[in-house]
Amino acid sequence: MTATTDGSTGAVSPRAAAASESDSTTPVAAGVQEAAERAVRRATDHLLARQDPEGWWKGDLETNVTMDAEDLLLRQFLGVRDESTTNAAALFIRGEQREDGTWATFHGGPGELSTTIEAYVALRLAGDAPDAPHMARAAQWIRSRGGIAASRVFTRIWLALFGWWKWEDLPELPPELIWFPKWLPLNIYDFGCWARQTIVPLTVVSAKRPVRPAPFPLDELHTDPDRPNPAKPLAPMASWDGAFQRLDKGLHALRKVVPRSVRRAATRSAARWIVERQENDGCWGGIQPPAVYSLIALHLLGYDLQHPVMRAGLESLDRYAVWREDGARMIEACQSPVWDTCLAAIALFDAGLPADHPQLVKAADWMLGEQVVRPGDWSVRRPHLPPGGWAFEFHNDNYPDIDDTAEVVLALRRVRHHDPERLERAIGRGVRWNLGMQSRNGAWGAFDVDNTSPFPNRLPFCDFGEVIDPPSADVTAHVVEMLAVEGLTGDPRTRRGIEWLLAAQEPDGSWFGRWGVNYLYGTGSVVPALTTAGFPVSHPAIRRAVTWLESVQNDDGGWGEDLRSYRYVKEWSGRGASTASQTAWALMALLAAGERDSPAVARGVEWLAATQREDGSWDEPYFTGTGFPWDFSINYHLYRQVFPLTALGRYVHGEPFARTALAGAKGSG
Repeated sequence: MTATTDGSTGAVSPRAAAASESDSTTPVAAGVQEAAERAVRRATDHLLARQDPEGWWKGDLETNVTMDAEDLLLRQFLGVRDESTTNAAALFIRGEQREDGTWATFHGGPGELSTTIEAYVALRLAGDAPDAPHMARAAQWIRSRGGIAASRVFTRIWLALFGWWKWEDLPELPPELIWFPKWLPLNIYDFGCWARQTIVPLTVVSAKRPVRPAPFPLDELHTDPDRPNPAKPLAPMASWDGAFQRLDKGLHALRKVVPRSVRRAATRSAARWIVERQENDGCWGGIQPPAVYSLIALHLLGYDLQHPVMRAGLESLDRYAVWREDGARMIEACQSPVWDTCLAAIALFDAGLPADHPQLVKAADWMLGEQVVRPGDWSVRRPHLPPGGWAFEFHNDNYPDIDDTAEVVLALRRVRHHDPERLERAIGRGVRWNLGMQSRNGAWGAFDVDNTSPFPNRLPFCDFGEVIDPPSADVTAHVVEMLAVEGLTGDPRTRRGIEWLLAAQEPDGSWFGRWGVNYLYGTGSVVPALTTAGFPVSHPAIRRAVTWLESVQNDDGGWGEDLRSYRYVKEWSGRGASTASQTAWALMALLAAGERDSPAVARGVEWLAATQREDGSWDEPYFTGTGFPWDFSINYHLYRQVFPLTALGRYVHGEPFARTALAGAKGSG
């Protein structure tokens, strides 16, 4: 099967024919092939129908209810909360509550204390009575886990804004941090981009310590309302925790003696930093958390709600809202159009769509227009590197990322474009930028170079998840794959990346997945990269990966991995309910490893074909994306579509970079 230029399905393509010739002639093999072709045809039609007229794709990006709760708390703080928005948010939050009264951070996961507290407070804002059964269950569970005092710092900051927690009982975050030079430990560029965008506005909030009138008490969330924050012993002075706890005590003391003029100057510098990084759409960094804290910080510094910066920021928050058919309103932490579009283009080409198909060309046009051609925060560490990356979101020129750039280049290489010179210029800029963003150890992080300081994660207020951006196997693999496709396998920088990947392989044969769950994602990224770079499928690293993948295949033929593998590796690595996206990652690795005719691949393909819906899509309630390992999980709603189509397309048509099929598109484009 392949798709014709009008999107309908027609005859088998040369790649499909070549792949079919290698099939066994048994009825079982023929049945698997037919099922795969049928699934590819239906999935292709479904994905083509979801493209926006402008050329992009975007699925919902689902996280957890703290996004919705904090959105309501922000509106309460600014005095702009309205009944319609509140009721819609409450409807969504109630629908996510578990039977035990808690809220989790991922589908099927355990109840999480801070998430449950924030959801509870949001429902109180919506008018839910504390003695209502669902609220009483939540409050009892919160108290049984230590109450508000045991929650994360960010949750207690939100509560402090309304006097539900004392500012003095929070870690100090001085705004003078903005002045630390980049060579000094704990300067803002020692933090990952998502963390620095959050921390800078929070230094202003910490300096101002605002308190709005609380609309109700929260005594029911304390283990002892008379002693809401019982004293805790400090960690030993010789430990990292003990050292930073004592540093925090020193900062609290310093707060009392810092001249007001110095503090005012520091908060003005922080405000200038914040305003300079507001995107054209009014948001900050394309993600919701820095936006809410930036709005609070600027408002505290005198920006009224009608100021253009504030007005644009508030308007941008509404674009993160997904309204469901039942009237519920879900807030996305960010939006992923560039990522979704490049993955969709890869999937459609690998599924047999011609390189000059109008919808692929339209997607390429849109991606070309999204290339970031001005310096951003990454240039603090690479001041002489010309720009040329792609960001994850619609608007995020300050923070293009290495992963998106690699995948966009791989997508553009699949398109026969009507302006080949423009395509080549864009690809050249992207390749140059990615090469320039290589870290000292030979690998690649997501946003910055050598963002590996050990100190930020030790700070008392950094208990919300990963706050640095070290290189990872999945990002490095995508860059290596892209460089190999560009004919740069022999480049010393590519070789260093490959050497790092080989050294990063786990003893069981898998690779850790930083931005996807988890060892299935890492392994599904690395094996195709190595074979694209010319590694024989007989290489020991690839054989170990195949053995591991076969060992963790589920009895139903699919693959799945629970997010608990980030915390409990031995028990959960490669283990979990089968999902469409994770089954696809395993198949992509096995196909790249030359295992097309293996029983494991046949069973995986059969599982995908059998679980496909009539409309060509797959269902996937499980979270297979990662923001912070374990702490912040993501359900990318398009993953369930693009990755199965990619895997099935490669099963039907063969590996795109292991054959000569791409040569025509690359040579003419």
